[in-house]
Amino acid sequence: MVAQIKALAGNQIVRFLALGGFAAAVNWLVRFPLSAVLPMGLAIIFAYVIGMTVGFTLYRKYVFPGSTRPVFEQSLIFLAVNLVGAGVVLALTYALIEAQAGFSYPAFIREGLAHGFAIGIGSVVNFVGHKTLTFRLKNGSPA
Repeated sequence: MVAQIKALAGNQIVRFLALGGFAAAVNWLVRFPLSAVLPMGLAIIFAYVIGMTVGFTLYRKYVFPGSTRPVFEQSLIFLAVNLVGAGVVLALTYALIEAQAGFSYPAFIREGLAHGFAIGIGSVVNFVGHKTLTFRLKNGSPA
């Protein structure tokens, strides 16, 4: 069992998913209190920025530690990849909220489900972008 856990921990995709899941959970959870004081769109964007900061720190150290790019360059590309991801999450969240319009459960549940699903799709976009762009080695090979 210990060997299996070590093997999983050694897998880059598993580390990305676990740490990205943590960053996504932070993103998703902080959106609720932010929604109490901000419009839904702004709350999603601010929550995304908070989750993105957590994700960059964890990905850089534990998922893509071999990147030879300077931190500033990684930060700029990370931001660009995440801006694309934020657009995907925001657009998909609103589309999924609209798709649930006929359901009778409370709006905060529809919003939470839509946002949670959208974050999952955004994670796929982010993995591909970060592996091939953000944390890529200077020689052009993926991290």
